[in-house]
Amino acid sequence: MNIFIAKIENYTGILTTEESWHCCKVLRKKVGDKLFLIDGIGGMYEGNLELVSDKKCIVAITNTLPKQNKRNYYLHIAIAPTKQIDRIEWAIEKMVEIGIDEISFIQCKNSERTAIKTDRIKKIVESAIKQSLQAYIPKVNELILVKDLIKNANEDQKLIAHCFTANTKHIKTYEFKAKKNLILVGPEGDFTIEEVNLATENNFTGISLSSNRLRTETAGLFVCQAVALLS
Repeated sequence: MNIFIAKIENYTGILTTEESWHCCKVLRKKVGDKLFLIDGIGGMYEGNLELVSDKKCIVAITNTLPKQNKRNYYLHIAIAPTKQIDRIEWAIEKMVEIGIDEISFIQCKNSERTAIKTDRIKKIVESAIKQSLQAYIPKVNELILVKDLIKNANEDQKLIAHCFTANTKHIKTYEFKAKKNLILVGPEGDFTIEEVNLATENNFTGISLSSNRLRTETAGLFVCQAVALLS
């Protein structure tokens, strides 16, 4: 099943420019072909192509499918991008397939990467959404200093995963249902004690993930999977 992202207006689906190019040039769809669409906010539709070009494809909606149910939790993971960008891109793809609502990238004291192309990440996210037959597209935020994210976070439950053993409980001891959750995952060198203390001062709780030392992308993926299973 080929799924496309579209803007829905008056029983008409208008594919994005990139989706139009893919539909026309890669899949070589023709007028009259049936397409399945998502609007990125839970809506799913089917319809027939009315106009096909590499810049704009228009679909006449013939059926509005049941809106996809939301998960019983909201998960926002803020993660430090890895030095090897392909590792974090792979992890983001898998997190989206498992289920995540918002992704932020944080620059920490020990970060080895201080820039990230969010446009590329958004494409990876959208591809993973279509691949996994989901209808909600997660929000992708620009890189931000970890101290700024910590000070401005307003989620119901705020957790920070770090390797300092004092005052931490395993992630499995927490409840995530019916909450807006933010979980911070640090860089390869971990958060500094100053960053952990700042988080604690701003009502974050420290958590542990494993007795093993995990790579950043592994930790992010572990968090996503754990929350899904525990919820």
